[in-house]
Amino acid sequence: MTSQRIAFLDVDGTILEHGSVIAPSTVTAVRTARKNGHLVYLSTGRSDGDVHPDVRAIGFDGAITNGGAYATRGDELIVSHPMPRREVERLVAYFTAHGMEYFLQSHERVFASPGIRVRVDEFMRHRRERRAEDLRTLGVAEDDLPDVSLHQYADVSEADLDEIAKAVFVSDRSDSLDRAQTDLGDTFHVIPGSMPMPGGSNGEISMLGTTKGAAILEVLALLDRDPADAIGIGDSWNDVEMFEVCGVSVAMGNADPELQARADRVTTGVLDDGVWNAFVALGLV
Repeated sequence: MTSQRIAFLDVDGTILEHGSVIAPSTVTAVRTARKNGHLVYLSTGRSDGDVHPDVRAIGFDGAITNGGAYATRGDELIVSHPMPRREVERLVAYFTAHGMEYFLQSHERVFASPGIRVRVDEFMRHRRERRAEDLRTLGVAEDDLPDVSLHQYADVSEADLDEIAKAVFVSDRSDSLDRAQTDLGDTFHVIPGSMPMPGGSNGEISMLGTTKGAAILEVLALLDRDPADAIGIGDSWNDVEMFEVCGVSVAMGNADPELQARADRVTTGVLDDGVWNAFVALGLV
């Protein structure tokens, strides 16, 4: 392997916790690794326009977004795989028929169905309560956190269905993920979502073949880089394919134990210097 490595970092649960909190050591890790000559890319299920400004401010060489549908190098769009319109229409009809609330994601924006705001606001409140002690350890008072809401998301009626790359659904039914995998798996990649809602189920949907791993291989080919030099770090089920293609895979300490078992290494949690400790162990900093 070459001395220069390329790291792909998930965002939620890897860089960000609680929607807005970043461990200071994570910022130091990314900036130091880049100063040392390594490349660091984001690799997120979020749309490009939905990446938190504080994450952007850290500084990265590029980003894989929408779970692998898009990728940028600097400001240049180098991978673009939106869904065919007919498939987006199929998803919307399926969600409507089964009473499921949902997001549609384009490269730049996220569009929300009317009922999903209430669901996700509830999720964020529960998450805030669970992580209060971690925030105090970081010296962040709960009252200092910005209000996390979905008001920045457009109504789904405004979405251009020719530009949609990914969907996220939330359902009151506990079996909705399994049903969606059965009903839609002929065409779509359906995986568990990263929102541990109190009851019900949620999932992420993209086209078959559209994954973080596939996008990473496209990016590496464009950069003329060997996958053996790549490092993938994440905590969610949309990171599985990233783990499979990178020379070294690292699961966060807060990841599901089943996901940790798929990784080469396990680091500490997102607010417990997880990224920093992984970078140290791998010689990036």
